[in-house]
Amino acid sequence: MEYILGCKGFIILLGVTFVISYEFAKGEIISGQKSSYIGRKVNHLNSNGNVVKSIQSEDGDIIDCVCIYKQPAFDHPALKDHIIQMTPTYDPNGKTVTTGSADTETSTTVMASQIWRKNGSCPEGTIPVRRIHNSNSFEGYGRKQPSFYHRVKQLNDIKQPNLQQPNHSKAILLTVGYMFSGAKGDIKVWNPFVESDDEYSTSRVSLQSGPYYDFESIESGWAADASKTTGCFDVTCPGFVQVSNEIALGAAIYPISNPNGLPYQITIYLFKDPDTGNWWMQYGEKINVGYWPPKLFSLLPSGAESAEWGGEVYSSKLENPPHTATAMGNGHFPDYISGNSGSVKRIRILDNSRTLKFPEWVYSYTDQYNCYGVDYVGDYIVDPEFYFGGPGRNHLCP
Repeated sequence: MEYILGCKGFIILLGVTFVISYEFAKGEIISGQKSSYIGRKVNHLNSNGNVVKSIQSEDGDIIDCVCIYKQPAFDHPALKDHIIQMTPTYDPNGKTVTTGSADTETSTTVMASQIWRKNGSCPEGTIPVRRIHNSNSFEGYGRKQPSFYHRVKQLNDIKQPNLQQPNHSKAILLTVGYMFSGAKGDIKVWNPFVESDDEYSTSRVSLQSGPYYDFESIESGWAADASKTTGCFDVTCPGFVQVSNEIALGAAIYPISNPNGLPYQITIYLFKDPDTGNWWMQYGEKINVGYWPPKLFSLLPSGAESAEWGGEVYSSKLENPPHTATAMGNGHFPDYISGNSGSVKRIRILDNSRTLKFPEWVYSYTDQYNCYGVDYVGDYIVDPEFYFGGPGRNHLCP
């Protein structure tokens, strides 16, 4: 499998890749991606008139360097005549409150990159787009399964949005109670097993607003997707405006962590520009990949009501046995001692004080603890850490 970066905000695997996404509870945007539209999008992206340069990646992908003004984001009706913001209006990393020494704000884990960068780069004024190959059927291509009405669990008698969604299983660290303008974390990159073509496993940072029946969210991280047909994780779905020529959403990540080797991670930071209202996604401390304009949303423009860090599995085989064997993290239950599991470190939020800091209140949550576990480590440690994951189907999760 490989890794990719996408428009919900995830890095997804082709195996594993870098990806991004945004989502609505009723699925208006996602469910509106008809097969005929995807067909037109394939022709649009593959049009030679829009491609300045092409790069052959050693994993078989072709990365097209597309003029920044020709990107699919502007096919969204809300972005007609949109003026591109090339950089944020301020440095979101400028003011930081650490939980220990200042050194905790410098990551010691090796950052993962993308395979295609070995063979070239896109020039300024273009964005890298993973080429979409024509297919006889576009039905379902590029679409993340939408979230519809669902029951929600209570944590300490506080109503939390979006903790339970049909066909989704989460193992997360959650914070609520404030109006957040950013969330950040170092996410360890693994290559989990994905059982079926219609399933995926992600590790991500997420910001959400709204009640469970009518919420909005933006997310970014990495994802493992067996067939790459279950997600709207890259630029095939309009709305996310990319400005960086260094990251290809949906393209494979490399290298990935090995239990007997070096740990690799991606640092994801979602933050709101206070002047423009754009929700930016930053990768690796310095690369501002792009943003979601506020016109895409009705709730998020005023801020996010909750932030999440951790993993999520999508499968139609979560409710009844046999449970899916699709793994979360690297397929191991949380392991703080060896680090051989999914993890998020340097967990930060940005609130109205414009200070990047660890949340004042957090709660670990999993809806299927025999299948996917959580372990929040906050005592006797300089900077709290969150471990999560599991194999899915096992003797305790038949």
